[in-house]
This record gives sequence, C-alpha cells and structure tokens, in this order.
Amino acid sequence: MIKYFTPFEKISKFQKTIILISWLVLLIVIWFATTAGEKHLFPSPGQVLKGFTELYKEGLVVHIFNSLQLCFISIFLATIISLLFAYTWPIPALKSIAEFITKFRFLPFTGLSFYITMVIHEARTMQVWILVIFLTTFLTTSLIAVIKDIPQEEFDHAKMLKCNRWEVLWQVIILGRLDYVIDVIRQNLAITWMMLVTVESIVVASGGLGFLIKNSDKFMNTGRIIALQIIILLIGLGLDAGINFLRKAIFRYSKI
Repeated sequence: MIKYFTPFEKISKFQKTIILISWLVLLIVIWFATTAGEKHLFPSPGQVLKGFTELYKEGLVVHIFNSLQLCFISIFLATIISLLFAYTWPIPALKSIAEFITKFRFLPFTGLSFYITMVIHEARTMQVWILVIFLTTFLTTSLIAVIKDIPQEEFDHAKMLKCNRWEVLWQVIILGRLDYVIDVIRQNLAITWMMLVTVESIVVASGGLGFLIKNSDKFMNTGRIIALQIIILLIGLGLDAGINFLRKAIFRYSKI
C-alpha cells in the first residue's frame, strides 16, 4: 500500500486498473452521499438517468452523429491547411506566413465567429469554418514545434546520403514525422471536441450536442446537462483512444 503513495514507484497495469476503479467507486459514493437530501448542488443519479432517457427520446443519436460529422470535417480541413503552413515553414520566403498564422491563436473566439457570420450565412458551413480557422492556428503551432524538435543529426544524415534540400524536406520532415502528425491531431482533437459544443450552441440551426446543452440550460434541467456532459466526455475519450490505437497500429516502432 505504501508504494502507491511513493513518488516514481512503478506499478503493474493490473494495479493501475485497481486504483482507477477505486477512484471511480469513491466518486460514485460521494455523488450518492451528496445528493441524498432534498437540497443539493448537483443532480442526483436518478435525475441524470431520467435525463439520458429524455435525450434518447428527443433524438440523441442523430445529434451525436451531427456533432461527429462536424468534428471530422473540421479536423480534416484544418489538418490539410495546417500541414501546408507547417511544411512550407522551412522555406524562408514563406516562414513568416506560417509564424503569423500561429499568432492568431490569441484572438478571442467570439470575435472570430462574429466576422465569419458576416461572410457565411449557411449554418453548417459557418460552424465548420469557425472551427477550421480556430484549429488551424493551434495545429500549425504544434506542427512547427514538431519540426523544431527534429535533431540536427537527422538532417546531417540525410545530407550525407546526398539528398538535396527538397529531398531532406520530404524524407526527414514529411515522411519522417508522420507518426508525430497523428499524435498532434490526437492532442488537438480534444480542443476540437470541446469547442465544437460551444460552436453548436452559438449556431443552433444544425443541431448537435451543443444545441441539446443550450436547450437544457435554458430550462435549468441539470439532470440532462450532466447526462450530456457524461456523453461528451465518453465520446471524447473514445475518439482519443481510437486515434492513439491507429497511430500505434500504423507506426509500431515510432516510440521505441
């Protein structure tokens, strides 16, 4: 038992599972204990279960599909644009453009959506491009950081093999860091999934989980809100685990 509270102690996967289950059980016990009375801050498990039932009857599956579709379209377009900026970053004439794009990540989200709504009027297209512009700044920043972290020895090795500048770009940066690109996408997917709900609550015409949360919040239905939070968390964890599995399956020896 002492080793569980000792810094840097190595434990087995089974022990990690036991610790995780123990924390989950403790969380559930605290949840039941704090919602047992008539007055409580959080909804009781019964209210959350009722929220799940109501959401399913109102087309929860369709709204989840709409949110996933928006997420995948946005991350795909943002990845393509970000890769273009990142792969042209080593070119002196284009380096400033890529670095300038990374600075836009400090812009407020509300101001960005205001200008996009002035140009685009179709709800789904508006949602997609709000997310794409927002994500491109973070993805480009992460991808440039990956390029900066490439050891000089890899560039020297490519030059020793008589590779020209464009071959170095292709072999070392593009092909040599594909596994890192997938990992960057996985990390930024969490940002996508988090902001997606906010975007859907701003532009509600296309539905989605954000639309359900906004409606639940309007009527102060806390049971439904917590139920939706659980659904969003589980889907987000599932997406993260899926992409991580894909990276390990395609690039088995990338992290050795």
